[in-house]
Amino acid sequence: MPTQNSHPQTPNSIIRCSWAGSDPLYIKYHDEEWGKPVYDDKILFEFLILEGAQAGLSWITILRRRENYRKAFADFEVNKVAAFTEKDVERLMNDEGIIRNRLKVNGAITNAKLFIEIQKEFGSFSKYMWAFVPGGKPIQNHIEKMSDVPPRTELSDQISKDMKKRGFKFFGTTICYAHMQATGMVNDHLLNCCAR
Repeated sequence: MPTQNSHPQTPNSIIRCSWAGSDPLYIKYHDEEWGKPVYDDKILFEFLILEGAQAGLSWITILRRRENYRKAFADFEVNKVAAFTEKDVERLMNDEGIIRNRLKVNGAITNAKLFIEIQKEFGSFSKYMWAFVPGGKPIQNHIEKMSDVPPRTELSDQISKDMKKRGFKFFGTTICYAHMQATGMVNDHLLNCCAR
């Protein structure tokens, strides 16, 4: 998540988190998705793939390629991605619509296999993830300015550590926290934000 401290306002003076900027794609994502609780495994898997791809890049870079990722990664069908072969890896490495990083591509396939293992163990990936959150309810942070948003927390450390132990790739604590924000496990919208 980008950090700027200005408050972008539309002509009708709607206040949003500053990172939403003026890009219509970013504003739509901010208003309709970011911070909204997600319990659907398919969407959780989509964000797992996208957050892993984002490592070291800006989120808008990935957001602009989201539809390309949807096509490249079998509409985020976890069983299909888990079954990807070396031929699929080569196809993805030649796909200009996604980030062509072999470690990230292979990591996504590995993560798909591990995602399925978690589904088998816990009944769903959603149950696994939300079990980390106290009471299974979204954490409502009181963010007055974007600089108050942490890059990671003790909880993201804990989840990331457990997932790394299970073999997940590209899911360090900072990526984990971004995943928590994206899927509404934590609400980091500004207190005066229209999407809070």
